[in-house]
Amino acid sequence: MITVLIADDHPVVRQGISVLLSVHDDMVVAGEATNGQEALELAGQLRPDVLLLDLKLPGLDGVAVLGQLAERSAGTRALVLTSGADQAQVTLAIRAGAAGFLYKDIDPDALVRAIRSVHDGHMLLAREAAALLSTGQPGQAGRGIDSLTSREREVLALLADGRSNREIARSLGVSEKTVKTHVSSVLAKLGVADRTQAAVLAVREAGR
Repeated sequence: MITVLIADDHPVVRQGISVLLSVHDDMVVAGEATNGQEALELAGQLRPDVLLLDLKLPGLDGVAVLGQLAERSAGTRALVLTSGADQAQVTLAIRAGAAGFLYKDIDPDALVRAIRSVHDGHMLLAREAAALLSTGQPGQAGRGIDSLTSREREVLALLADGRSNREIARSLGVSEKTVKTHVSSVLAKLGVADRTQAAVLAVREAGR
């Protein structure tokens, strides 16, 4: 059973999502928060599997909530569901630990699938959000990805799927040390600093 905490200051949004999730046997709404502070407090009390988080919350905004979430509720994965965001907001949310970033115009069935996907450990970005997360000059990321070997592309795909080094090693039948070497090479070729940025580039490129 996937437990979900909804954090949104609009009652209609919270009620709509609650009704949507109530018809699915593998999900239950553990609680609802109307502001950022309440979201953190409930996350600590309820330890939900997934926090469905609006960025535009009264008091503490969504990015601030993300920054403190790991301390309050280790293991809870945050899926941002917001009405709109610029490049800075998307970047800050991902760097703060969001496991997904979606917009409120998403199809209801797609939202349900997204919650399941994030719960399963995957990273999920709306195409519009991924497009905002460009690094460097236009085309730089594409040239970087083009320079990857077939094995490095496999590693990047699994990395973008939220897999750990151990899981990647198991999937490819290689050692964790080999995976670490591949990951380092991927980051260098893509010109990014960490796994999250590499995953973002992979998601964006896949959506083109």
